[in-house]
Amino acid sequence: MKVYLMQHALAYSSQEDQERPLSPAGIDQAKAAAKGIKRLGLSFDLIVTSPKRRAHQTAALIAEGVRFPHSDIMTSEVVLPQGQPQELLDLLQKESPQSSVLVVGHMPQLEKLSSQLLQGGEMFFENAGLACFEISSSHPARLEFLLTAQQLAA
Repeated sequence: MKVYLMQHALAYSSQEDQERPLSPAGIDQAKAAAKGIKRLGLSFDLIVTSPKRRAHQTAALIAEGVRFPHSDIMTSEVVLPQGQPQELLDLLQKESPQSSVLVVGHMPQLEKLSSQLLQGGEMFFENAGLACFEISSSHPARLEFLLTAQQLAA
C-alpha cells in the first residue's frame, strides 16, 4: 500500500478566525500541490482527512485537482492533531494492499505516524508538502519520497 501524508495548507491563525480555514495563500498552495501531484501522475483510491476545516479544504482542493470525487473523501477523527498513529494505521489496513491513500492531516499526528512507520526518528512536514510511504505486512515501511510544497509547485 502506498500512503501519502500531507499536512493541510496554510491557514488563518486562531486569532484571525477560530475555525482556521485556509488563507488565500493556503488555497493557492493547495491548488499548486494538486497540480504537482497530477503532474507526477499520482492518483488515489482513497482520500482521508480530519474533520477540521483547514484539512478538509486542502483535501477537497487536492481531490478536485486530481479528479477524485469530492463525495468519496472520508472524514475521520483518527486524523485529528492528537489522534493516535495506530488508530490511523488500523483504518488504513482496511484498504487493499494495492491501494494508494492520501491522508490530509495535522501536526503532531503526521509526525508521530511517520516516526512509527520509520521505527524512530523524526520527519519535517511543511504545509501542503507530500510524503510517500510504501507499507507492507512483509517488511518495514519505506519512505519513497518527501516533497516540499515548493517542489510540488515547481
